[in-house]
Amino acid sequence: MILTDIQILESIENGEIVIEPFKRTSLGTNSYDVHLGKYLATYTVEVLDARKHNPIEEIVIPEEGFVLQPGTLYLGVTDEYTETHNSVPFLEGKSSVGRLGIDIHATAGKGDVGFCNTWTLEISCVHPVRVYAGMPIGQLIYFKIDGDIKNYYNKKENAKYIQRTTKPVESMMWKNKF
Repeated sequence: MILTDIQILESIENGEIVIEPFKRTSLGTNSYDVHLGKYLATYTVEVLDARKHNPIEEIVIPEEGFVLQPGTLYLGVTDEYTETHNSVPFLEGKSSVGRLGIDIHATAGKGDVGFCNTWTLEISCVHPVRVYAGMPIGQLIYFKIDGDIKNYYNKKENAKYIQRTTKPVESMMWKNKF
């Protein structure tokens, strides 16, 4: 079951969902719009290695915007910090963003119950496009869970993306054992 606007507001009021900053105008019928933060990042190495830490270079989006180029993976971040304690958040792109040829996540559109952070975006585009800090970039859709939870994300010993940040976070795949 997808939460409606009324259910999202009720979950915010009782602390089951946290959105900071919260703007009532960003609440849709059954989703909440999130906005692009002021930081982007790109990897500094040409060949990424899943077993190694791949460093990133930070980009601050200037007032006049930043032009994304095809063929480059950009890591972005939502302006909003979120917590989700009673539902599974899904991050989807907005149709207006998709119509500009921008994808906001390659594979990581689902959050976990207990995820407490900003969202790192895996941004790519098919055509050069100028983006701006603060622009609507995606929407969170909340799916109600059924049953008890034993392993909340924010309480897992091996949770890799738990440190609160306002900047994009690079892949931590290298911390896995394989």
